[in-house]
Amino acid sequence: MTDGIPFERHRFPPDVIRYAVWLYFRFTLSIRDVEESIAERGIEAMREAIRCRVIKFWPKIAANLKRRRMPPTGRWHLDEMVVRINGQRIWLWRAVDDEGEVLDMLVQKRRNAKAAKTLLYRLLKNTGVRPERIVTDKLRTYPKAMREIGLSERHKPGGLQENNRAENSHLAIHRRERKQQKFKSQGSAQRFLAAHAAVYNCFNTDTHLVSRPALKVLRAKAYAEWNEATKAA
Repeated sequence: MTDGIPFERHRFPPDVIRYAVWLYFRFTLSIRDVEESIAERGIEAMREAIRCRVIKFWPKIAANLKRRRMPPTGRWHLDEMVVRINGQRIWLWRAVDDEGEVLDMLVQKRRNAKAAKTLLYRLLKNTGVRPERIVTDKLRTYPKAMREIGLSERHKPGGLQENNRAENSHLAIHRRERKQQKFKSQGSAQRFLAAHAAVYNCFNTDTHLVSRPALKVLRAKAYAEWNEATKAA
């Protein structure tokens, strides 16, 4: 069950707002691109109006999408990547399962065991799943964090090939970061990437691994989840 979105008392109808939010998070589009896309459909909206609606509604929509997701698998891949915020190198810690589902992410200033432990604690709390295997790169902070949490026996450090699932999942973030011309603050990056992950998980399908009829079914299921998560209150 999901909570309805309070679309009332807005200039644009719910379908327009839902469509604008979907375009922004589903594809690598800027607010200007979204403005152009909806203008082609005869909807005139200023960029600032679109930006305000996106910022207002994405937390609620993301929460509804997360609530509807099935529990992830117990085979996790953890990795960290660099993002630049105001010219400073910041570390984005991310976890995905072996099916590519984004489990969680954490924007941190440090690349140390404390940050790794924070991510692991969040994963254990939010997923409710006890991992079978946790694959990471050979960063030395991971073994220390695993020992302190009691997950050493499940930790499988490896190279790029073993952790390819996590490495590939960074590509969407790199594309979005370039499109937005870098994130503006640590907090805004955390909030945006959390919403981005929720929409990504909803529509993520390995199209090259499924038949065309199966893909049609999966897409219909994804759109049904989106419609349920964004229904009006």
